[in-house]
Amino acid sequence: MAMARRSASHLLSSFRPFSVLLQPLADAPSPAAAAAAASARRAMSSASAMRARGDDKELARWRESMDRMRNIGISAHIDSGKTTLTERVLYYTGRIHEIHEVRGRDGVGAKMDSMDLEREKGITIQSAATYCTWNGYQVNIIDTPGHVDFTVEVERALRVLDGAILVLCSVGGVQSQSITVDRQMKRYEIPRVAFINKLDRMGADPWKVLNQARAKLRHQSAAVQVPIGLEEEFEGLVDLVELKALKFEGGSGQEVVASDVPSNMQDLVMEKRRELIEVVSEVDDQLAEAFLSDEPISADELKAAIRRATIARKFIPVYMGSAFKNKGVQPLLNGVLDYLPCPLEVENSALDQNNSEEKVSLSGTPAGPLVALAFKLEEGRFGQLTYLRIYEGVIRKGDFIHNVNTGKKIKVPRLVRMHSNEMEDIQEAHAGQIVAVFGVDCASGDTFTDGSVKYTMTSMHVAEPVMSLAVNPISKDSGGQFSKALNRFQREDPTFRVGLDPESGQTIISGMGELHLDIYVERIKREYKVDAKVGKPRVNFRETITQRAEFDYLHKKQSGGQGQYGRVCGYIEPLPSDSEGKFEFENMIIGQAIPSNFIPAIEKGFKEACNSGSLIGHPVENIRITLTDGASHAVDSSELAFKLAAIYAFRQCYTLAKPVILEPVMKVEMKVPTEFQGTVTGDINKRKGIIVGNDQEGDDTVVVCHVPLNNMFGYSTALRSMTQGKGEFTMEYMEHNTVSQDVQMQLVNAHKATKSGE
Repeated sequence: MAMARRSASHLLSSFRPFSVLLQPLADAPSPAAAAAAASARRAMSSASAMRARGDDKELARWRESMDRMRNIGISAHIDSGKTTLTERVLYYTGRIHEIHEVRGRDGVGAKMDSMDLEREKGITIQSAATYCTWNGYQVNIIDTPGHVDFTVEVERALRVLDGAILVLCSVGGVQSQSITVDRQMKRYEIPRVAFINKLDRMGADPWKVLNQARAKLRHQSAAVQVPIGLEEEFEGLVDLVELKALKFEGGSGQEVVASDVPSNMQDLVMEKRRELIEVVSEVDDQLAEAFLSDEPISADELKAAIRRATIARKFIPVYMGSAFKNKGVQPLLNGVLDYLPCPLEVENSALDQNNSEEKVSLSGTPAGPLVALAFKLEEGRFGQLTYLRIYEGVIRKGDFIHNVNTGKKIKVPRLVRMHSNEMEDIQEAHAGQIVAVFGVDCASGDTFTDGSVKYTMTSMHVAEPVMSLAVNPISKDSGGQFSKALNRFQREDPTFRVGLDPESGQTIISGMGELHLDIYVERIKREYKVDAKVGKPRVNFRETITQRAEFDYLHKKQSGGQGQYGRVCGYIEPLPSDSEGKFEFENMIIGQAIPSNFIPAIEKGFKEACNSGSLIGHPVENIRITLTDGASHAVDSSELAFKLAAIYAFRQCYTLAKPVILEPVMKVEMKVPTEFQGTVTGDINKRKGIIVGNDQEGDDTVVVCHVPLNNMFGYSTALRSMTQGKGEFTMEYMEHNTVSQDVQMQLVNAHKATKSGE
């Protein structure tokens, strides 16, 4: 992998002859190396084309531009200091001229929290993009939310970034959402640096956090800095690569003063530097040679080795500081430039729609055909704002671009760079950049090209919603605005779904949790001036079967003229636990007992029947339906007849297959003062939760448990009252599990009562 990435960086630094460029890949049979070779070949041919046209200056200009670009995201657990860190980064890079706090008493709030709701609640709800310049490098930054309910915001930001900063709290350590965010970074193969924040707080212990990262996140990591003092005595940092002590002076820590390492820290610094070299040597052969031969290792050699290992995702350098106290932010920025990749050092691929979705390696150069991904939509004052990550080629204002997913050709009326909620108009943008366009009708995840190729980028992972609410506007006159709001939020957020309850006719909104849905109801009220009435939260139960059951159903109807005739025979059975899909249909009929043109109608009928199980009317999952025989009539058989036969056959055999109800089970992690541990665990047992972990962190106890979502409504209020407001918890979806027999009876009886009441 490292070898593959190095070949791409060779391309950036100098365009050598073709054979020389691909030399390092000759004996590297890995798929990554082959992909990088393909990328290098495409980049080389793009470069050759530009050379042939005499565009040497243009070639040098974009090569320099891409080498000096970093696309990074800042992600972490709730309240670890992501937005505070971004605020300091913008201040030191000159993008803003005053520092404001997240819960700003001056009524301003942090730059990246541009929504009123974000400023009031002191949390990030939407990921916000900005850019800044540091030491001649352009850094595009996306600040992401920490709360698990807004996990899609983190997901889509990481989908388009080249590198990331994982922020960890020096007191809280590796928390539940840190693990989720790290899993997302691994999913998109993102090189990252870690930043242990809040070293000024009581109980700060960066070495404990580093060990947690190695144990819980399986990180191959080591500190590149040592703090000078901790808690109230935190003064500065010692850089283990350059062996310099750094202090942060001036009103806002803007002056970084370097000096020699304090004499009382020499032993600790040398021990930690040796540990850093050892850990990097395990994953970097060049450094290992120097280390094993006991040669002195220079700062440049160590820096180069850390960069190679970080870009290859084999090592994570750990920085330290306190963003709130303006200490350690500038060295972290230097680390982003030193160790995270530029766009050309990251391998990106697309699927060629003209060639049965064959994987195509993108060169990442502006010389190639345009390939851009719409990763986020926002409704602005001037219409829909679409955030694009450009993977190849150039996009200009006034150009015509093609939406590969819809086949539409669209003109780019306005092209902007984003700075939180502010915009800067630009005329063109090239590969590697993150920009936004106005007035382009598309959905999140659409790919745009210049029309010469038909590529689509791979889609991102979107979690299924776990909670629903019934919402209706109080005033009948505001129905239009209400629909407009729901349509907009659905387009912007793939985890927010809107549907109609077929029985009650109510509008049902579904999302990732209570906070997620509360925020959207509040936004409907504020942004569209529509007061909405909210029903009781509804859990997204599922139904499934536990044993095989046979069906043999004849649907026959004579009403004068052409009748209806269709017979279907077969069986239903549960799918194996390791199967990927949730519904399978198999046609095992030999011969023409049922003409083949009716088989799709039968499958459609079974699918429709699975939308609503007979226990509580929720969808049926993990089921395989096998068709073994049937009969048809030369005149009376039709698609409708067979579809109805399938629906009635399913209802006939469903109860024989011993159906059960599945409920969403949440992984809940709570942190409470130890004195309240007994009360909290007792309450979890009442809620039918299973405790799977219990750790001590200073004066606090961290309890990890699995609890049915149906028993977690209003838990934040209950936890506060049990712990005098000192407890906190996070919750994320884990899986759907079978409910107990007594709960199943309750749910079935409640469903019957609701139906008979109607």
